[in-house]
Amino acid sequence: MMRRTSIWLIISGLALMTLAACNGVAEAAMTAVTEAANEEVTEIVEASTEDATSTQEEASAVDTTPTGVLSEEEAAGLLYMREEEKLARDVYLTLYEQWNQPIFQNIASSEQRHMDMVLGLLTAYGLEDPAAGKGIGEFTNPDLQALYDQLVARGRQSLAEALKVGAAIEEIDILDLRERLAQTDKADIQTVYQNLMSGSENHLRAFVSTLERQTGEVYEPQYLSPEDYEAIIQAAPDHGGQGQGQGRGFGQGLGRGRGRGQGQAASP
Repeated sequence: MMRRTSIWLIISGLALMTLAACNGVAEAAMTAVTEAANEEVTEIVEASTEDATSTQEEASAVDTTPTGVLSEEEAAGLLYMREEEKLARDVYLTLYEQWNQPIFQNIASSEQRHMDMVLGLLTAYGLEDPAAGKGIGEFTNPDLQALYDQLVARGRQSLAEALKVGAAIEEIDILDLRERLAQTDKADIQTVYQNLMSGSENHLRAFVSTLERQTGEVYEPQYLSPEDYEAIIQAAPDHGGQGQGQGRGFGQGLGRGRGRGQGQAASP
């Protein structure tokens, strides 16, 4: 009886050891998968930042000597884009504080460079900077002020919503830049807008990829047409120099018409 009991205990002990080993392997495997996923997200963010940095370096070499007198439309476009890029930066900085996700901090740094590029044009053409003296979340344009508050409130709801907010901002930025490109024939302004748009396309891809990997959700375009969105997502990262061409008039920017193409409607 003692021998049978001892054998049973030995067998039970071996079974428990095997189970523990399996659990250990499972935990190790799960840890490896998690680490791999995190590394992949980091690579996406870093690639987006590098692409945007390359874009800014190319644009920084642009001669910002005025190439003529600005029309009212061109001047309004520069003033608006300066604050629209600030809105993107400020939203991302605020959401980084909320969620501590590197993608927000990294892309906010890129948006700061976008702001600096537009500021260079404002200075060259003698326009007053609407962002001068404004803190995070403060805007001269009342529509952008209201939109900032709305976007931040949505982004605070969950990480998934925060990443969707980022993607929505980049979608609309792309549309606005296309429209502004159609309003100017000045090479210096066109080059800056095209480089900003390349950065926005890279950022859109980064937010979409991070959303899927972090939350499992598949992003649905909120402003771009499905075909236009898919073309951008499938494209290789753009290092600047060429934009997507001249797009449709989708209102006067983030604070303007809120409808999408293809009969869709949404607010960020």
